[in-house]
Amino acid sequence: MPGLLRGVARTAVIAGTASAVNGRVQRRQANKFAEQDAQTYAKQQEAYEQQYAPPPQAPPPPPQGSGGDMLEQLKTLGELKAAGVLTEEEFAAQKAKILAR
Repeated sequence: MPGLLRGVARTAVIAGTASAVNGRVQRRQANKFAEQDAQTYAKQQEAYEQQYAPPPQAPPPPPQGSGGDMLEQLKTLGELKAAGVLTEEEFAAQKAKILAR
């Protein structure tokens, strides 16, 4: 009977050790696969965001004066030129500024 108890005890120790080692290996593999899954998910998320990100918005155009305002400025400029206050070069430069807006 003592040999039988010794054999059962040895089997129990071996089974317990195998069970503990198996559990450790499974946890290690689970952690490894979880890290790989997280990396894969992060890459997929980044690719998705790049693909479906809204395009950058263009800045709004600068406010322009109304057409009537531009006409008034050109009339005033023409009057100043006719009165001799502005030279031909000054008139051309100011006209170009007004029309460039």
